[in-house]
Amino acid sequence: MKYELLKTEGRAKRGRFHTVHGVIETPVFMNVGTVAAIKGAVSTDDLRQIKTQVELSNTYHLHVRTGDKLIKELGGLHKFMAWDKPILTDSGGFQVFSLAGIRKIKEEGVTFNSHIDGRKIFMGPEESMQIQSNLGSTIAMAFDECPPALAERKYVEDSVARTTRWLHRCKAEMARLNSLDDTINKEQLLFGINQGAIYNDIRIEHAKTISELDLPGYAVGGLAVGESHEQMYDVLDHVVPYLPQNKPTYLMGVGTPANILEAVERGVDFFDCVYPSRNGRHGHVYTNHGKLNLFNQKFEKDMRPIEEGCGCPACRTYSRAYIRHLLKAKEMLGMRLCVLHNLYFYNTMMEEIRDALDAGMFATYKKNKLASMEAGED
Repeated sequence: MKYELLKTEGRAKRGRFHTVHGVIETPVFMNVGTVAAIKGAVSTDDLRQIKTQVELSNTYHLHVRTGDKLIKELGGLHKFMAWDKPILTDSGGFQVFSLAGIRKIKEEGVTFNSHIDGRKIFMGPEESMQIQSNLGSTIAMAFDECPPALAERKYVEDSVARTTRWLHRCKAEMARLNSLDDTINKEQLLFGINQGAIYNDIRIEHAKTISELDLPGYAVGGLAVGESHEQMYDVLDHVVPYLPQNKPTYLMGVGTPANILEAVERGVDFFDCVYPSRNGRHGHVYTNHGKLNLFNQKFEKDMRPIEEGCGCPACRTYSRAYIRHLLKAKEMLGMRLCVLHNLYFYNTMMEEIRDALDAGMFATYKKNKLASMEAGED
């Protein structure tokens, strides 16, 4: 398992990450399949067609519904969902802190009630690692607390200190699990998570501390949870230089195409976000000339594809008028085509970013892409 830093342009990185399930070319956008499927009736065959490199699934959701033990019994997540490329599983921490409502945080972990059936569940670092080991994902995320971006300083300091202690426990438990005979993926990789809300000094100290653990990769968590875009970029400006340049840097849960371009410029090379699939399910589609709402009446007779020259399954065959008709009629195909287009758009943009970095032209590419998307359609 190794990360090759192929090229840099300023702080922007062009890399190649070798894993047991294949090579990941970075920067990369990971397509979010919360419960082992992309919402919008997108199959794993579709994922191959739309240039997906990494699928991301959710530890918490798969634990409370279907169950990680059953998935292990069936051969692990790759076999279960018929996907042979890399999978990243998040730790469940964000969902525990955002969905669970009533919860009790202790040093051991968190006790909370399932949002599905209300049953009481305990999850700590060891439990999160065990669930992710049962799933057999390529990359497992450390169990952390995600404090609100605008939380008080004292709360954030205590939370980050606990997240650090939890990371040590995650690392020890993953080493133990990877050594067991019945472990599905003995090469499972652990990424640590940097926290600290919008306090740059806390973030920097935490980045220095977790970098000493020499993990395969590092994420910046706790952003896009209430702060402004400017505050997020400021955090990245300060913290990314303190994370190892020779390891993947992952910005969790972000973002728009503009967010991604800004973060790549600041040294981030892994991304995930529900925007493309969620927006697609509501008829909002991304193009190189901005976002379109296909519910708008002006598309009623528009026989052009969503975007001229796009190679996605929707644009190769169908018109804006037809997709609008499907959406208005509440036909699942309308949602599906919009989701496929949006994910293809994101995956293609990442391909363009990699090509621009290879050519030493990222700054020009970024400027032109942002200008084009802000200009809108003629």
